[in-house]
Amino acid sequence: MIIGIFRKISNSTKTKKQKAANLRKKAERQLQQVRTLEKRSSSGLNSIDRKIESEKEDVTDVSGVLTQKTSQLESIQRLVTAASERLIREKDALVEAEQELEFAKNPEEENIAKSKLAIINEKIQELEFEIKNREKTAKKITEEVSKINEIKSKISTQIQKQTKAKPTLRETMSESHKAAQKFAKELEQKIRSEESAKKALEKVNSRLQELLAKKRKMAKKT
Repeated sequence: MIIGIFRKISNSTKTKKQKAANLRKKAERQLQQVRTLEKRSSSGLNSIDRKIESEKEDVTDVSGVLTQKTSQLESIQRLVTAASERLIREKDALVEAEQELEFAKNPEEENIAKSKLAIINEKIQELEFEIKNREKTAKKITEEVSKINEIKSKISTQIQKQTKAKPTLRETMSESHKAAQKFAKELEQKIRSEESAKKALEKVNSRLQELLAKKRKMAKKT
């Protein structure tokens, strides 16, 4: 009868040990999951920080090029304005020279007026050519400035999006860390419970074997 009781105790203890092992394995899986999530969140934060830093450097570089191009454009616009003002004066001078030619009193005055007209016309052609070329260059630079501004805007927008994502990742990492601490404690408890059940089963089985050995010994005597 005592042997039967110990067998029941052994089976019950074995069930408890198996249950404790299952709970321990579950705790291990939960701990692994939250640690993986924490690691991913931390890695994601580091990746975002690196990208933001890199993109800030890109913005600095783009801003430098933009400043250079804007300065170049302003310089060309000033030159165009100055050339346009000179062109107006030369055209006024042309009208005066034409009048001088029209009212020339002798061949000498006529030759002087014609010479003056030729010089003025040459200056006008040079100024018109200069203005045309500079306006063409200014148009090209304006298009480049527009493209550079678009690039800068896209990079800045990307930085804003990544910056907004950081709080969510920080919160996930913090929650995962807390959960990991919780599951780590639970795992320790489950390991202790499993060890305790294992020792109890060994003790019960040892006592059961002793009783069985005594029973066999008594059976031989009879």
